Amino acid sequence: MIFPIGDDNADRTLFPTVNYLIILVNIFVFVFLQDLGSNIKFTYTYSTVPAEIITGKDIVTEDRIIRDPETGERYEMPGLQETPISVYFTLFTSMFMHGGIAHIFGNMIFLWVFGDNIENKLGHLRYLIFYLLCGVLSSLSQVFSTVMFNGNAYVPSLGASGAISGVLGGYILLYPRRRVRVILFNILTVVPAIVALGLWFAFQVISGLGGLGSQSGGVAYAAHVGGFLAGFILIKVFALGRA
Repeated sequence: MIFPIGDDNADRTLFPTVNYLIILVNIFVFVFLQDLGSNIKFTYTYSTVPAEIITGKDIVTEDRIIRDPETGERYEMPGLQETPISVYFTLFTSMFMHGGIAHIFGNMIFLWVFGDNIENKLGHLRYLIFYLLCGVLSSLSQVFSTVMFNGNAYVPSLGASGAISGVLGGYILLYPRRRVRVILFNILTVVPAIVALGLWFAFQVISGLGGLGSQSGGVAYAAHVGGFLAGFILIKVFALGRA
C-alpha cells in the first residue's frame, strides 16, 4: 500500500555509517548464514520464540511432515532448534534475519530512506542503541500480545521491521512535515511524512486487530506497532542535547 522511494536529505551533515552497516549486516546474514532464506534450521535456531522468552528455557521440537493442501506435495518442516546462546539473546539475533527476499528488500528500503535522518539527529552511537532498543521492545510487544491473546507461543518471529518501525516512530515525531516520495496506492507521489507514516501505522494497527496474538498472514503486526510506539516515545530522550 505504501512504499517509500526517498526523502529530503538537504540538512544531513553526518554520513550514516551505522545505518549502512546495519543494512550490510542484514544482507550478509540473509545471504551467507540463512542461504537466502533456505536454511530454515539456522533461522529457527536464532529467531525469537515467545514461549522461550516467557519461560527462559530453550525449547526444541521435532521436525514435521507438512502436506500442501493444493498440490498434495509433502515436505519436511524443521522444528524449533537448540539455541546455543541464551534464549533472551535471540531478541537481538532475530532482528537481523528475514523470511525471504521480498521481506528483506522491503525492510532495507524503509531503513535506507528513513534511518539516515535519525542517525544524523542522534549521532552514530545513540542511533545504534536507539535502533537495537526499539528492536528488542518490538519483539517483547509481540511476545506480550501472544500471551495476552492466547496466540501460538511456539511460532518464531524474526526480521528488522520492529526496529525499523521504531525509526519510523522517531521520524514522524521529529520530521512530520518533511516531504517523502512514496508509491501510495500504486501512484508515485510526494506527501508529508506524517501522511505517509501515519497511513503506514494505521494499516499496521488495523491489520493487527484482525489477528491479535498471532502473526496475521505471517506478519507480526504487534511488533510493528510496539516498535513504532517505542521509537515515538524514546526519540526525544535520545535526542537530548543534540542540535
